[in-house]
Amino acid sequence: MGCGWVARDHVAPAIRAAGARLVAACDREPAAADALRPDVLATADLDALLDCRDVEAVYVATPTDTHADLVAVIAKAGLPVLCEKPLAATVTDARRLVAAAGGTLAGAAFDQRFHPAHRVVADLVASGDLGTVTAVRIVYGCWLPPDWTPDGRAHDNWRIDPARSGGGALADLAPHGVDLVGVLLGDDLTTLTVLTQRRVHPYPVEDGAMLSGTTAGGVLVSMHVSFNTADRLPRRRLEIVGTRAQLVAVDTMGQTAGGRLRRLDAATGGTAELPFDTHTSPFTAQVGAFGAAVRGARWRWPLARDLRLHELLHTAGGS
Repeated sequence: MGCGWVARDHVAPAIRAAGARLVAACDREPAAADALRPDVLATADLDALLDCRDVEAVYVATPTDTHADLVAVIAKAGLPVLCEKPLAATVTDARRLVAAAGGTLAGAAFDQRFHPAHRVVADLVASGDLGTVTAVRIVYGCWLPPDWTPDGRAHDNWRIDPARSGGGALADLAPHGVDLVGVLLGDDLTTLTVLTQRRVHPYPVEDGAMLSGTTAGGVLVSMHVSFNTADRLPRRRLEIVGTRAQLVAVDTMGQTAGGRLRRLDAATGGTAELPFDTHTSPFTAQVGAFGAAVRGARWRWPLARDLRLHELLHTAGGS
């Protein structure tokens, strides 16, 4: 449901790569759904998608302000639903979404959880390789002007409409980092403060934000997210600092499986490049994990947790 560039360029290929079938595509613009043919029911009617007997789960990738209503309809139909982040444009709608999902299998689509390099990071943290983790530092930026379009075609840039998106860089990019901290450490953020800026782009939402907080276990977290960082500049970096070692991931926070991961040893000062799967898309791994949950496996990230972090971010951001 929703056939924009993320669904078209990343999730549709991921569904097929994960060994599943894309059987129906729904968008209010028929041409967007038609782009996912062949062998796909392309429709502008959500009921037609839900009535398709081959549909076993639904992926939602529509503007953020529509999520709560769509998840409610899909859950009422008894179908598992994977909904793009963030949960909703407001805390009220996020709470409504989680309540509407009820006992239905439902998850938030945070593809960064599944990046192969991030899985290596999580495993090293869990093994104790880094010693005591003291800090996490994240930079996640991009260039998003008012007339941004992913492919040069006419496009509705709803990400800069506060009513539809819930905000700008803070609402769109920070949820990845807020979620990822807990995924990597097994220790979620519990406190958060936010500073925002509207400095470069002439639109009514923030084009940059700085976040700082602490996890339940006392790890310090800092994050810079931006819609005002030129794409040719360094703009995607993740650091996990420990007493025995530090991990530095560059260009792993994005839609592909690439980037670099280095380990810096605290005793020797030596640096080692760490290998990881550079071929499997994080979207493919995400679809595979949710598909396994549809078949009865455990989905590791309950909506109650996602809601708690959504509330933390939006409260700190003043929305």
